[in-house]
Amino acid sequence: MTRANNQRHDSGAEASRGASRGASAHRPVAAAVLKPLVAVAVVLAAATFYFGLPQSAGAGQTDAPKASVTKLKVTEIATGLANPWGLQFLPDGRMLVTERPGRIRIVDAAGKLSPPVAGVPKVHARGQGGLLDIRLAPDFATTGTVFFSFSEPREGGKSATAVARARLMLADGTDGGKLEDLRIIFRQQPAQPTSHHYGSRIVPRADGTLFVTTGDRGIGNLAQDTAATIGKVIRITADGGVPADNPKQPGWAPEVWSMGHRNIQGAAIDSASGRLWTVEHGARGGDELNRPEAGKNYGWPVISYGRNYNLSKIGVGTGKEGMEQPVYFWDPSIATSGLAIYDGGLFPDWKGNLLVGGLAGAQVSRLVVENGAIAAEEVLLEDRGDRIRDVRVGPDGAVYLLVDEGNGAILKLTPAGR
Repeated sequence: MTRANNQRHDSGAEASRGASRGASAHRPVAAAVLKPLVAVAVVLAAATFYFGLPQSAGAGQTDAPKASVTKLKVTEIATGLANPWGLQFLPDGRMLVTERPGRIRIVDAAGKLSPPVAGVPKVHARGQGGLLDIRLAPDFATTGTVFFSFSEPREGGKSATAVARARLMLADGTDGGKLEDLRIIFRQQPAQPTSHHYGSRIVPRADGTLFVTTGDRGIGNLAQDTAATIGKVIRITADGGVPADNPKQPGWAPEVWSMGHRNIQGAAIDSASGRLWTVEHGARGGDELNRPEAGKNYGWPVISYGRNYNLSKIGVGTGKEGMEQPVYFWDPSIATSGLAIYDGGLFPDWKGNLLVGGLAGAQVSRLVVENGAIAAEEVLLEDRGDRIRDVRVGPDGAVYLLVDEGNGAILKLTPAGR
C-alpha cells in the first residue's frame, strides 16, 4: 500500500458578516467581534503553513475499535534482572534473557537466575546501547547455535548495531554455561557517535536466513541513505552472507531488505503466511506497525504521522508517492517494543493476534488482524505501569513479558482462573 501524495490544505477562515453589513448600527459590534476572529484565523493559517495538516488516515489505520476484554492472571516469574531486553525459550523450558549492561542469564521455571553466561563480547552499554536481542537458530537442538545483537564499540568512541552467532554450551547445576566459536556476522555501517536507536531484533526464517532490524541512530536522513545499513530491515544468511534473492535495488547495500525505518524494536514472522511484521518507534506520535516488503521504502524521515519533539513538522507530511503507508499507527506514541504473533492454546480467541509491548505506554496492545488490516485493539496491563520491552509466547501457551527496569522482571500472562 503506497502512500498517496500529501496535500497541504491552507486553512483560512473568513468571517461572515451577513446581515450586519446592511445595518450601520451593528458595525461597531461586528468590528469588535471580527477583530479577534481575524487574529485567530491568521494564527491558524500560520500554524497550518508551519506544521501542515495531516493527511487523513485510512480506515483501520489507527484508533481501531475496542476488542473484547480479556480477564488475565499476571504472575511474576523472576526479578533482579538489569534492564532485560531479549527473551528466548530453550527446548527444556528454561529461558535465555539478555541484560542490556552485557550479560546473558538462564532463568528456570522457578525464576532462579544463573550466573552470567561466559564469553559475551564487550558491548557499548551507554544510552540505549548494550546487549540486545537473542534468538535460537532453527537447528539449535543439534548445533547449539544462538544469534544475538548488541551495540558494538567502534573506533573514536563510536558504536553500531552488530549481530553475532555462537555455540551455547549449557552446563548443569548452578553454572551459567558459556559461548564458544563466536563470530560477528553483521556489522552496521557507518558507525555513529550517538548512543541510541540501535534497533535491533533478530528473526530467523524457515529458509535459513535472518531478518535483522536496525535503527536510524538518531540521524534520520541516514534511513534514506541507500548505501548505509542504518534505519533498515536487513536480510542475511546464517553465516552473514547476502541471500541471492535479496532485492538489491540500484545503489542499495546488498544486505538491505527495506528502508526508511526509524527504530524497529519489535519483529515477528507470521508462520501461516511467512510474512514479516514489525513495530517501530515514532517521534512524538506516529509509532508504526508495518509489514516490510522487499525493496520498499517506508518513508522515515520524509513522511510520518508523528511530530518532532519540539512539535515541528516531520518531512513533507504523512504521504509521498513511492513511500509506504503503515498498516497501523499510534498517536500518542506507546513506544513500541517487542512483538509476538499469538499461536498458543491458552487463549483460543487470540489466535493470529499481534501482541505489541509498550515502554512509555506501559502496556501490551492486542491487535486483531482481519484481511491484513487491524480490526480491533485491546489494551492490556495499562493499570500496572510496567515498561514492556519484549513479548514472547511460551511453549505452554502463556505470554511472557520482559519489564525493562534496573530491577527488571519476567511476567507471565494466563487466563484468569487458571
